Amino acid sequence: MRRPRPVFLVDYACYRPPDHLQVRFQQFMDHSRLTGDFTESTLEFQRKILERSGLGEETSVPQAMHYLPPSPSMSAAREEVEEVMSGALDALFSETCVKPKDIGILAVNCSLFNPTPSLSAMIVNRYKLRGNIRSFNLEGIGCSAGVIAIDLARDLLQVHRNTYAVVVSTENITQNWYFGNGKSMLIPSCLFRFGGAAILLSNRFRERRRAKHRLVHVVRTHRGANNEALRCVYQKQDDVGKTGVSLSKDLMAIAGGALKTNITTLGPLLLPISEQLLFFATLQVKKLLKSNVKPYTRFQAGIQSFLHTCWRKGCY
Repeated sequence: MRRPRPVFLVDYACYRPPDHLQVRFQQFMDHSRLTGDFTESTLEFQRKILERSGLGEETSVPQAMHYLPPSPSMSAAREEVEEVMSGALDALFSETCVKPKDIGILAVNCSLFNPTPSLSAMIVNRYKLRGNIRSFNLEGIGCSAGVIAIDLARDLLQVHRNTYAVVVSTENITQNWYFGNGKSMLIPSCLFRFGGAAILLSNRFRERRRAKHRLVHVVRTHRGANNEALRCVYQKQDDVGKTGVSLSKDLMAIAGGALKTNITTLGPLLLPISEQLLFFATLQVKKLLKSNVKPYTRFQAGIQSFLHTCWRKGCY
């Protein structure tokens, strides 16, 4: 069996919106009130979500959402993704001095905005990427899309030698803002903001010196076979026909289950032999003596701290 090729994260760049697109909490609430689309109850709900979200006062929304009334048109949505993707890619190519013609693999993920031509085709056209590039457009995958795109790029880099892969990750706000009063569908509008990132990966051995990281493991758990998991993030129309993305109350529990499965899979790949033996020994003691001894490792303590942080980030 051939030894896997090393995959390096050479560098990455994030798009930073201009200052005039920033939206402070009070500005957000004033704007929501002036649209006339929301009841007093849902306005108060939005205020509470903002206060508990952990967002700062310097996040941004697209230009179209600053207008009164907002203008979430197709052309405005295209302008948003073009600005984000080109801003991140321009910064990435400038920082790494890699020429667009050197890119052999392109993976773009944006769950809710999928025009024709595709976002990946827009990038190929703008940067005049070469004709034999392997380009992919991932859609409808939600928060998993970035990891899936990285995994796809890694697999392709195992096949195509001595090349670069670019992963572009973003989400479109303009056409997916919800102007209704369904509380479960208001949460994404309160939490999601304007931005994106571009990541440069490579299997070129010479890139190991300047690479920020080496990609060693990618672990993913698919919970789509479970009905509750399938519908925990669900795009739909409300009772009056307004489209939005609904987040169910089961989302945190389902995400937690997937995360625990991932950690269980990842643990043996990362744990040193001494920690694995310690875990196995305490497990056997529990079985033989029927005691309350819990299988425990220093790694597990770190994971518990990590999970605590995740839950706090998700709940606020």
